[in-house]
Amino acid sequence: MASVSLSNLELATPFLGQNLPRRFNRLNGKPFPALFRSPRCVLDTPYEGNVTKFPRIRVWDPYKRLGVSTAASEEEIWSARNFLLQQYSGHERSEESIEAAFEKILMASFQHRKKTKINLKTRLKKQVEESPPWIKNLLNFVELPPTDVIFRRLFLFAFMGGWSIMNSAEGGPAFQVAVSLAACIYFLNEKTKSLARASIIGLGSLVAGWVCGSLVVPSIPSFLLQPTWSLELLTSLVVYIFLFLSCTFLK
Repeated sequence: MASVSLSNLELATPFLGQNLPRRFNRLNGKPFPALFRSPRCVLDTPYEGNVTKFPRIRVWDPYKRLGVSTAASEEEIWSARNFLLQQYSGHERSEESIEAAFEKILMASFQHRKKTKINLKTRLKKQVEESPPWIKNLLNFVELPPTDVIFRRLFLFAFMGGWSIMNSAEGGPAFQVAVSLAACIYFLNEKTKSLARASIIGLGSLVAGWVCGSLVVPSIPSFLLQPTWSLELLTSLVVYIFLFLSCTFLK
């Protein structure tokens, strides 16, 4: 039988474009592992399809990135942010860029308002310190309560004033004035913890308001007033103002 030598056998198969990896290195005879590189799949790469990319994604100025002016209102900034998020929805980097610009504008606006508020308090404090002594002593009796307290008491005395006006054709405002005086004394007693002091301040506000109303109301032109509004009714409205101020801002 004919012997076949396989020592110099070479593979010339058409689909093999390169030499097969060898187990041994011919130069030094040492074995080395064969290196295989896994094929890349299309699904391994990020796919965005037809999602539009935000063109101003790298703009540094947050106002220019959102497309608004530096004098834009808060409502305009919110509208621009919502519009851009809806337009470029699905593109993660675009959404992050839009949100980052929006947060920068809000933070800058908050810091500006905080700085303005601090400056206003500093100016007021400086003016008080530079004012005459009698103004300082007068301001020692005044305080600024929370906003919700001011609005609640303002609503109460405004309601009493409206009730007095609606009831002016039937009778005088004596009952409404009495209820307002009682409310004023109650609020003052909560602050001073002294019923006697609260009563004195409340009655003093009532008298001061009545005297002031009696002097001011006659000087109001008659064409500005309703024919059914009596001097007593108009004076009681001034009294409500004095009672509101005393129970809200006095210490």
